[in-house]
Amino acid sequence: MATNIDMKDLLEAGAHFGHKTSRWHPKMAPYIHSKRNGIHIIDLSKTADGIERAMEFLTNTAATGKQILFVGTKRQAQDIVSEAAQATKQPYVTVRWLGGMITNWNTIGGRVKHLKDLEARMESGELANRYSKLEVQRFQEEIDELNRIYGGIKNLNGKPGALYVVDAITEANAIKEANKMNIPVVAIIDSNADPSKVTYPIPANDDAIKAISLITGYVRQAVEAGQNKRSKTEPKKEGKEK
Repeated sequence: MATNIDMKDLLEAGAHFGHKTSRWHPKMAPYIHSKRNGIHIIDLSKTADGIERAMEFLTNTAATGKQILFVGTKRQAQDIVSEAAQATKQPYVTVRWLGGMITNWNTIGGRVKHLKDLEARMESGELANRYSKLEVQRFQEEIDELNRIYGGIKNLNGKPGALYVVDAITEANAIKEANKMNIPVVAIIDSNADPSKVTYPIPANDDAIKAISLITGYVRQAVEAGQNKRSKTEPKKEGKEK
């Protein structure tokens, strides 16, 4: 997929604004353009290059049918990440990263299964038929709480094909688990983060809502392109013989 990246859009989104120079990570040096008023300015040509590489990878990954796990638990990213993930029918984490989410899927998957079972029993009317209204209410409260924590990964099929991460520092545990499981990571990397921790770094402001939205929009397009590519290559199912 050839991503159509408009440098003006990146500039207007404030993607070039890094952190204070005193907070920078030395390994970000190749991605820094200059300093302005004590702030590092990220080289947007490097941002565009990073987006191009990452989006090509995500398109190819989605084309194989593998899932991309979207991760963004910081306040600015939550709605943007969940909307993009839901639009592409991908799993997502926007509340908090639970330890072992991908390194100990047997345990996490057990909680997800429990949630699905409760929902199925609630929907079928089994709980209403067997328990009092107060008890059913408590079951519903449990379902709501489990959905708050696990709702975004209800359809995660074990090991994802890749992670898309908005903030490499906030989501350090997610990246650590992905690295342990040899899962490629695409991440927005601000001037204070270590780009060597991720497979496809996108040097950019990870605090500005406009920048997060713009880059996540590219991710959504890349995943959709891969899904469309897969749908065109899948053999058509023939009707059953009578």
